[in-house]
Amino acid sequence: MKTYEQFLDIKQEVKEALAQNKPVVALESTIISHGMPYPDNVKMAKKVEAIIRSEGAIPATIAIMDGKIKIGLTDEDLETLAKSSDVIKVSRRDLASVIATKSMGATTVASTMICAEMADIKFFVTGGIGGVHRGYETSLDVSADLDELSLTNVTVICAGAKAILDLPKTMEYLETKGVSVVGYQTKVLPAFYTRTSDIKLRHHVENAEALAKIVYTKDQLALKGGLLVVNPIPEKDSLDADYMNQIIDKAVKDSVTDQIEGKDVTPYLLKKIVEETKGKSLEANLALVYHNALVGAKIAKAYYDLLK
Repeated sequence: MKTYEQFLDIKQEVKEALAQNKPVVALESTIISHGMPYPDNVKMAKKVEAIIRSEGAIPATIAIMDGKIKIGLTDEDLETLAKSSDVIKVSRRDLASVIATKSMGATTVASTMICAEMADIKFFVTGGIGGVHRGYETSLDVSADLDELSLTNVTVICAGAKAILDLPKTMEYLETKGVSVVGYQTKVLPAFYTRTSDIKLRHHVENAEALAKIVYTKDQLALKGGLLVVNPIPEKDSLDADYMNQIIDKAVKDSVTDQIEGKDVTPYLLKKIVEETKGKSLEANLALVYHNALVGAKIAKAYYDLLK
């Protein structure tokens, strides 16, 4: 028994799926606790899980509760997490403390990757990853997500890095860390709310089967670290790039004026953007999360089909 297994509480259907070599897709919980109000957060979480199930995979939403890492939440767990006002946003640095003190924690991209790997879950769907923040030259603010991608063997499906970030520097950081970024039906990096950017990708695929072969080959080569799959927001839900860039630039300036720092920057900016777009950015965020769930489940299923 590995020492960390004493802290894992794996839902029975997830445990059975893993034992039977069936596709499982991990989901983060920060979007539930810190992303939107109740009951919208519960509706979103259940819809994401339903989409994954519809493609023949098993969803495993991850959170920290009662001193355990919950791998797959019950309806009761989800309600508790969604309603609580004192949920801690848990990254790598927080995991041990939150578990030891039996606090309630919602996992970020970085900590979800860690917990997924502990449970032998190979695929993880999220909205967008963190990255290098704008103004890095003075703040040195870089998300733990990027280092985690270089360390932890989980394939992450997302709509690119969050648009509030410095995307060229984020890609350069991933390049430096040796993280492979593969476009799913795109040859350029999607910019979260919008489908395209000026950043060309080295690798892209047109279907889930081709992506699954890359993951399989990476496993056979025993290459360490994760794989990042960037999947553009559906065209009908994409927002205008110039419109969004103006709003993001204003939000960033406001954050400097209001002296927002560290882990408070991202939620501050996202809230400002929702306000300025009159909710359009939140609708786009939901659309891309649902689309990522669909694509992530297809990739997971294609991967396990290769193993048969």
